[in-house]
Amino acid sequence: MYKRKMLIDTDTASDDAVAILMAHRYPDIEPLAVTVVSGNMRVEDGSRNARYTIELCGAQTPVYLGCERPMLREPVHAYWYHGSDGMGGMNYPEPKLRAANGHAIEALIENIRAHENDVILVTLGPLTNVASALLRAPEIAKMVSRCIVMGGAANVVGNVTPAAEYNIWCDPEAARIVFRSGMNLEMVGWEAGRGAAALTDQEIAAVYAFNTPFAKFAMECNAHALQLAKHWQGDPGMTLHDPTAMAVALDPSISKRRGKYRVDVETRGELTRGMTVVDERHTVGTQAYFTDEWAVRQPNVLTHHELDAAKWKALLYQCLR
Repeated sequence: MYKRKMLIDTDTASDDAVAILMAHRYPDIEPLAVTVVSGNMRVEDGSRNARYTIELCGAQTPVYLGCERPMLREPVHAYWYHGSDGMGGMNYPEPKLRAANGHAIEALIENIRAHENDVILVTLGPLTNVASALLRAPEIAKMVSRCIVMGGAANVVGNVTPAAEYNIWCDPEAARIVFRSGMNLEMVGWEAGRGAAALTDQEIAAVYAFNTPFAKFAMECNAHALQLAKHWQGDPGMTLHDPTAMAVALDPSISKRRGKYRVDVETRGELTRGMTVVDERHTVGTQAYFTDEWAVRQPNVLTHHELDAAKWKALLYQCLR
């Protein structure tokens, strides 16, 4: 059976781990490599969490350490949200799978070149690795069949500031490079994993009842984040933002409402650093007095606003059973 080839760029914390698990458990996906970037975790911690997850799946996918800090900014990690180990304080044992030799940037370039037009890139963290690869080898932008970005907030409030989502806010300069690269981009903003897409207490209990190591792992390592989602963000249950992006990568029909728009990233705003400016109404460029370069550019990002919650959860359950 033909398998779709996938690269995963991640700052592996608890919800990233579930997304990585989904890619390894989905029947027609061949993960080529996992590249780790600074974001939720330091790269060493993200690598450990990725390798533990891959090992749990019985796989040997190479894991490459990448950029240890954003391009121009100081690193800001999210241990407060994901726990001291990034996995909800579960303190899983050190994996036997070791980190691969080489740097994530080179791994991305080499794998994309080797599988031109036949590789899906899924990004689950800040875009520092991907932007750095594009600066070094800009031609790879056109070699990726789809690039699904978990990040941004499409005309909604952010989760780290009122205007911005964490992954984009961490390294807005990198995000702008990627969004302007000409890559076939799809954005799954943090809002897509909220509301009906969140797992209720009853659904979490049902997942535990699968009684598989995958189900237990996915729920346990996100228990810490669940409490913050409920009591800080006001969500109805467990929000799994990286897995929802992975679900769209695995099965695009899960996207219930989407549109292709011009999207750019604010890098200099005092209050809006990292904001994904989504021209949902196609207003930019329609008036004669708009003459700047950005105004006349064409739509560049397929933006997924809303998921079919039932289909998304069914796919998740398929991977955890």
